[in-house]
Amino acid sequence: MKKKAIVSVISRQISEDEKDIEVVTPGEFYKKDDSYYVVYKETEISGMEGTTTTLKINPDSFTLIRMGTTTTKMEFEENNEKLVLYNTPYGVMELKITTKDLKVNVNDQGGDVLINYNMTIGGQKPQHTELKVNIKTQYN
Repeated sequence: MKKKAIVSVISRQISEDEKDIEVVTPGEFYKKDDSYYVVYKETEISGMEGTTTTLKINPDSFTLIRMGTTTTKMEFEENNEKLVLYNTPYGVMELKITTKDLKVNVNDQGGDVLINYNMTIGGQKPQHTELKVNIKTQYN
């Protein structure tokens, strides 16, 4: 059964000039088979208006799927490296994601995901990034 949820996503680049991007948005939260899913629409604030984001959460993996004006499928598994195409209205970027740490604490009421990873865009210097996702379900 789908539940209404408030989803908070904080992306922090760990560097001398640390930058946080936080999005808090309403969405839907549900369980299908052995995975939890969060679905929400991006807004103008995120710069991806017209895009729907789906988060697929498992105990040992996390997948971020975007469809719309921006499309991508970013997969995170601890101590694993993935190549990803990130398609934006401005062009396609190739990203290399190296997941250092993945902590998942999610149940039927919501929960938290914490991911530490390095992201390399087009062979540039890796950016150490921390992604925090918090899901709070709402009861009607």
